[in-house]
Amino acid sequence: MASQLPPWKQDFLRAAIDNGILKFGQFELKSKRISPYFFNAGDFYRADLLRAISLAYAHTIRDAATTGPNPLDFDIVFGPAYKGIPLATSAVDKLAELDPARFGTISYSFDRKEAKDHGEGGTIVGAPLKGKRVLIVDDVITAGTAKREAIAKIRAQGGEVVAIVVALDRMEKLPSPDGDDSKPMPSALGEIRREYGIPIYAILTLDDIIEGVRGIASEEDIRKTEDYRVKYRASD
Repeated sequence: MASQLPPWKQDFLRAAIDNGILKFGQFELKSKRISPYFFNAGDFYRADLLRAISLAYAHTIRDAATTGPNPLDFDIVFGPAYKGIPLATSAVDKLAELDPARFGTISYSFDRKEAKDHGEGGTIVGAPLKGKRVLIVDDVITAGTAKREAIAKIRAQGGEVVAIVVALDRMEKLPSPDGDDSKPMPSALGEIRREYGIPIYAILTLDDIIEGVRGIASEEDIRKTEDYRVKYRASD
């Protein structure tokens, strides 16, 4: 059966699989859970792979900005240092290619890990954030700590964070404080949504992966991934 994913998602997923960025097997996560799949957005470092992920971000952002009851409106794409920097800058370039009339003047910014104490100084590189609607682009949300730091920096500069876009939503619940994985728990994305009242979009979800790899991955890998989804699916 043909995948129901849009062609651009299929292309992105194929690039991830063909280049070993999405892998199946046994992988220990920071949470100590053993995952049957692993996705490393940091491996999109080759020119053709950077094009693949930046186009996928651009399509995701364009869809969010042009569809649904509350279309996304933003002025700046912000990439938290360090992984977010090439993602934000390349996504802005591809957005302008997809729809120059709408996105031709969209800007990018990113932060420094340490403030510059000479020249123009400061902690932000690129477009000034004051009074602007800011879209954060990054690879994943694990515990949410890095995203909270980025939001705080943007707000300190006078910007308004309107949304976050990530490469993958694992749809996975946070570990229970008492270690009981059978308890309903929200995801890290869900916690950020509730805490800040902003939408979070993903290029791919775990549901997308399971649908998109049928006929590509082995039936055993798909079954294990489906079982993992059932066991650790978030309550939000």
